[in-house]
Amino acid sequence: MELSAINARAYLLITSAKVVHMKSVIKYSVEVAQAMAAGSPIVALESTIISHGLPRPSNLAVAIECEEIVRSLGATPATIALLDGVVHIGLDPAELNAIANRDDISKASIRDLAIVIAQGKSAATTVAATAHIAATAGIKVFATGGLGGVHRGANESFDESADLTALSELDMTIVCAGVKSILDIHATLERLESLSIGLVGYKTNRFPGFYLNDSGFDLEHRVESPQEIADIIKARTLIGTSSKALIVANPVKTEMAKIRHNQILAEGLAKASQNGVSGKAVTPYLLEHFHSASEGESLSINTEIIKSNCALAAEIAVALK
Repeated sequence: MELSAINARAYLLITSAKVVHMKSVIKYSVEVAQAMAAGSPIVALESTIISHGLPRPSNLAVAIECEEIVRSLGATPATIALLDGVVHIGLDPAELNAIANRDDISKASIRDLAIVIAQGKSAATTVAATAHIAATAGIKVFATGGLGGVHRGANESFDESADLTALSELDMTIVCAGVKSILDIHATLERLESLSIGLVGYKTNRFPGFYLNDSGFDLEHRVESPQEIADIIKARTLIGTSSKALIVANPVKTEMAKIRHNQILAEGLAKASQNGVSGKAVTPYLLEHFHSASEGESLSINTEIIKSNCALAAEIAVALK
């Protein structure tokens, strides 16, 4: 056998070994694996909202209820997280409980994934990381609460969520309640346009702001049904624009009073500045401030948001099939 042929064979063996090794760091739940094999609709769900966005013990109860909502509407939930160095696409009850209650669950964006895997650690996945893993697995619909975006004062800090970059590179339809109202919403909308990320309002002409159903900004496109969204997704493939995400902005039904919201936000921003809170620590800090200052109202709204988005995402996934 010639040397080049030996080298080629060796290369194929090494490459095959790498593929097998990579498969060992990704685990599909039985439910998700069966849905994939059957070509059934699947909805990706993030895990950061479970581990970092909601307090215990309500976080586990909400996670379980969200999965049940997706199932009740004919789709399979695929909650995504990393446990002990393994990427899980779909969680069994014990794994879901671990994400909700273990104290060693960090928060992983895309850049953190390989590090967490190699070090055998555990992490909940952000919107960016969840979308990346879901897209890699061929899952096209994703439900979350609120997107990350451009932070206030980003012209000096350059603080912009990795969610935006991820969604500019992934074929994903993401249902959310707009972006978190603690962000610079106008700047975020400008970035979405610059990055050619699709944006439609679900039964609304106004861009929602998480706790608020109207952030004060108009939307150019409005849709009225899950089937209409499914048609847009199919058209994206036909016209070649599916390499970037489609955001479906689904406003919360029961919003916080705007005056109260703005007062709590101003107080939270002032406290964050006084305490030197910066970077990715700002969002959880402000969300916790909202939870305490609103005496649980923001938590109730947050819970409503994720449930509503899971339901709409499931209906879209079913309409696609």
